[in-house]
Amino acid sequence: MDFVVVIPARYASTRLPGKALVDIAGKPMVVHVVERAKLSGAAEVWVATDDRRIEEAVKKFGHDVMMTSDRHASGTDRLAEVAGLRGWSEDRIVMNVQGDEPRIPPALIREVAQVLNDDPGASMSTAAFALANATRAFDPNLVKVVLDKHGRALYFSRATIPWARDEFARTKDSLPGDLPLLGHIGLYGYRCGFLRTYSTLSQPAIERFEALEQLRALWHGFSIAVTISHHAPESDVNTPEDLEHVRHLFGENARP
Repeated sequence: MDFVVVIPARYASTRLPGKALVDIAGKPMVVHVVERAKLSGAAEVWVATDDRRIEEAVKKFGHDVMMTSDRHASGTDRLAEVAGLRGWSEDRIVMNVQGDEPRIPPALIREVAQVLNDDPGASMSTAAFALANATRAFDPNLVKVVLDKHGRALYFSRATIPWARDEFARTKDSLPGDLPLLGHIGLYGYRCGFLRTYSTLSQPAIERFEALEQLRALWHGFSIAVTISHHAPESDVNTPEDLEHVRHLFGENARP
């Protein structure tokens, strides 16, 4: 299986400014992501950025980086630019790995690429995990996904779907054992041809209200293949508290 990885990385971040370059165990966070991605078996791994500071940091550690436009509305648009500049074929699989996942399992990246490779009718792929914790099930920050019988996404939502009508009328302290509740993992694979199409698609209301850009693909009739994985990332980094937690996972006890 042939696939490549692109890691969109911006310097700006509302809750943690400059987070792509925060130090974790002696390396910028984005460099840890690159190192994990390279262990996935990807043919190429690129950081795509619009910031010279990120470009310099990635190059310092000997990795590939590409300067892209500062006008992109999303990481997906940034991927499309890289695919065009690299001249990748329409069928080549491109993985979008977030730059704030320094503990992402390489096996997960490969799984998401594989499920797209194995489903020629799908334009995108992503991952999910079995959700058995009631507190997380009702957390709008954890996106849920419902699949069809072929393992493709029917819908993504911040709401609890599917909704166990009778059981939840009695209690929301626990989940029915046979409820097919899946949490979504924000890792995506695309065929290059679809990347170019995606940037031309209009934004539907469901995407705007849910703030989930993958709903644009579903609304326009494109299929998303989903792998149910046991390799969920340990932690992403969005806040100073997240950063301290990840530093602890890397064996650090304090800020550098």
